[in-house]
Amino acid sequence: MKVIAAHMQSLQKLITRPLLSYRWRFHTSCHSQQDMLKGKVDKWKGVTVDLGSPDCGLEGTYIQTSLRELDAFAGMLRKSLKQWKTEGKRAVWLKVPILQSRFVPVAASQGFQFHHADKQYSMLTTWLPKDHCKIPHFASHQIGVAGCVLREDTKEVLVVQDRNRETSHMWKLPGGLSDPGEDFGDTAVREVFEETGIKSEFQSILTVRQLHNYPGAFGKSDLYIVCRLRALSHDINHCADEIIGCKWTDVGELATTQSTSLISTHVARLVLHGFREGFDTIDIGMKELPAVFKNMTYKLYHRQIPDL
Repeated sequence: MKVIAAHMQSLQKLITRPLLSYRWRFHTSCHSQQDMLKGKVDKWKGVTVDLGSPDCGLEGTYIQTSLRELDAFAGMLRKSLKQWKTEGKRAVWLKVPILQSRFVPVAASQGFQFHHADKQYSMLTTWLPKDHCKIPHFASHQIGVAGCVLREDTKEVLVVQDRNRETSHMWKLPGGLSDPGEDFGDTAVREVFEETGIKSEFQSILTVRQLHNYPGAFGKSDLYIVCRLRALSHDINHCADEIIGCKWTDVGELATTQSTSLISTHVARLVLHGFREGFDTIDIGMKELPAVFKNMTYKLYHRQIPDL
């Protein structure tokens, strides 16, 4: 911990030091502005340069010297862009590690814009042709998943009151945001257990809601997937930090009560129809199939059809 504290103290001094005290140390081959950055070319004629890779042609580290090397980087980038444009390259992606963020203004001055960022890096990009930019936008939606946990013997559904919502007085289905790389059903099962202590298993998708300009999604759209789950346990042990109340309630009551959201009402009506006519009439099932990419599979969700 002392080592980490000392490192953070040094970094803080570095951040508050005047800009003129920074310098970037390059590989010997990078001192000349005639050298080019090196990147990987993809099948769409795009070039990706990772400034954190030793193969990109430079090595950046914070040391106290002049800004001459930033000027050298600007020259390298300018020459590289000119060459890539001559070669017919289209998109240029510049991955900038967080500790090399001093390169961002240099890239921005030459037409780069932010595309997305993660915890340890930002990704900048620019479009070289004169036609309309065809670089795809970053993720347009966040994914929320709710679990409609059913007790088929009593025709009851699990509902909660969320502590951290303006509508905390309303009974709703438990759920939350999907983690990266997590299937819808796995999210529903995990969130239900974390919030209520109830174990369950995925059965199907009941419905999907799409909402644009969602306030909690940083200006992005929101997909809300409602999964039908089968209860594997019945004793509630809810998370007091997130949930005010939790209970099993009659599905018919949830379909008619005023103390719930419209989507919960509609889901309850779907479930009532499933109990009457069979869940095969409403279920969106899942089948896992091999992807065209090596050693990968994908989940295909659709209404069940007879095997041919």
